[in-house]
Amino acid sequence: MLMGKPDLLDRIAQLLVLGVGLFALLFGLFMIIRPLEWYVAIPTVITTGPPNKHFIRDIGIAYTACGMILLYASINIHMRWLAAFAGALWLSLHGVLHIYEVSAGICSPDAFVADAPGVLGPPLLVFLALVILFARQRVAPAGIPKPLLLKAATAGVEDSEKQYLEQIAAAPGHAFEKFAHFLPASLHRHAAPAHLCHAARLGANMAEDCGPCALTSAEWALFDNVPRETVNRWLKGDPDLPEDEALALQFGRAIGSQSIDAFDLGDRIEAQYGGAVRFELAMAAAMVRVFPAMKRGLGLTKACSLTPLEV
Repeated sequence: MLMGKPDLLDRIAQLLVLGVGLFALLFGLFMIIRPLEWYVAIPTVITTGPPNKHFIRDIGIAYTACGMILLYASINIHMRWLAAFAGALWLSLHGVLHIYEVSAGICSPDAFVADAPGVLGPPLLVFLALVILFARQRVAPAGIPKPLLLKAATAGVEDSEKQYLEQIAAAPGHAFEKFAHFLPASLHRHAAPAHLCHAARLGANMAEDCGPCALTSAEWALFDNVPRETVNRWLKGDPDLPEDEALALQFGRAIGSQSIDAFDLGDRIEAQYGGAVRFELAMAAAMVRVFPAMKRGLGLTKACSLTPLEV
């Protein structure tokens, strides 16, 4: 999942989807508004038979709809990757039809080669964008098939963590899918430095006295490029932490224990880093409390004192 601001590869993926969306939208509008002009503007179309304005507009509507979906997806490609897939689906099936026609001898290889850049290129660019995001694990889990997501989430985790996820997956009413929508909110980070945000998350987990949850938060910190040595110092409660890390940990602990100290600590964070950072640290600490609360309710929580806290 995306934590922090998008980087260059994220922006490239976003621009690929945006570009294809604009192409599909403008191409579709051309077909809808000027169907006969479109018919003569594409040389290979003339060879398919006489023009039919109704059918040209039908195809134009499909292009326009794909374009609108892709433009919607491009605004937040990490969360809306499934919309990008949906927007490229008709475009890719249209490309498959062209491949079938040339393989069956319905159209000539020359016509296929002439059409290929405009027919096969756009959906391939969208799928390239999705490959970039998936290869870097920069997509929201919502939309990933439950068996695949559950397998990935339970690989190498502590037993109580695995049991907890399996119980959510087995619950009726699409509980696991709803849970997958929640996960990105619990890991939201944009303006806050990674080490401060994860310190606040871990502080809240430690206050909840859930060892497996603390280790999960520690693993997410590593995933977000916080040094392992730093994370282990948090887990051990090192009294000689840098001032900013100690402040974020204390803030998370105060939120996790519902202490009135959260007011003063939050004010100090806001004075030093701004309101946006205070918001993100507060959100991280508040959202992460859901996990130990659920485990406690299911009878799966182990105290921090009973769990070796090191990653």
